Amino acid sequence: MAVLKPFRGGTYYLWKYLPNVGAAVVFCLLFLATTGIQCWQIWKTKKTRFCIPFAIGGFCQFVGYAARASAYNKTDRLMPFCIQNTFILIAPVFYAASVYMTLGRTIIATGCERYSLIKPTLLTKIFVTGDVVTLAVQAGAAGMMVVSSVAKAGQWIVVVGLILQVLMFASFAATAFLFHRKMRANGAQIPWFNWSRVLWVLYAISALILIRSIFRVIEFVEGQDGYLLGHEWTLYIFDSLPMFAVMVMWSYWFPSDITASKVGEAQPLDTFKA
Repeated sequence: MAVLKPFRGGTYYLWKYLPNVGAAVVFCLLFLATTGIQCWQIWKTKKTRFCIPFAIGGFCQFVGYAARASAYNKTDRLMPFCIQNTFILIAPVFYAASVYMTLGRTIIATGCERYSLIKPTLLTKIFVTGDVVTLAVQAGAAGMMVVSSVAKAGQWIVVVGLILQVLMFASFAATAFLFHRKMRANGAQIPWFNWSRVLWVLYAISALILIRSIFRVIEFVEGQDGYLLGHEWTLYIFDSLPMFAVMVMWSYWFPSDITASKVGEAQPLDTFKA
């Protein structure tokens, strides 16, 4: 029977518990399935390359949970811990990149760029650049956390990266909401493109990622001796389940209609009445 072992036979423990193999395998398979579906959707529609980061995020989840499953008998080994810690942590950053690009393309597809607080092309550059910064911060700090001498520093750098991610999402949500409100106020409607549905899906996905990021901030602020890092169920409830829901939503409401939309000026609602 597996037992919790210290790293290199010392006094430092990488894990606070024996990882649950069953739960890890289940989520490994779930993320593999949804990632496979999204890869097929991207290949089928061909013009949805902006969804590739989302699929990469799903692949990161698959790798992360596979590493967790393999770590059951290897709690003293660095590689499984490092892989699962890093890949599960950074996966939502890839989701965010596709979400940001989808908003920009949605605004362009409506032809109502004048209603956007930020020019769509600039919007995508700003948020994706911020996303890359948070990815670099979190990935680098996650690597530091496996070295006991700098684990505390790595922990707080992760917190900074997660807070940046939360602020980015808050700014993104405000931009999307203001555009949505102006479109509604002007009675804009486009028969060939359900832009409102796309925005609602982006809101739902953003809310789930935001909840997960707040959970992670609290987790790392509490530190290695905190309740959240010391109990595995919290990871599955506040990270695994929300991120799987995000993958399912993206697959079900895959934004392929953006590429199929006729790009043109949205008209007042009365214009399209028979």
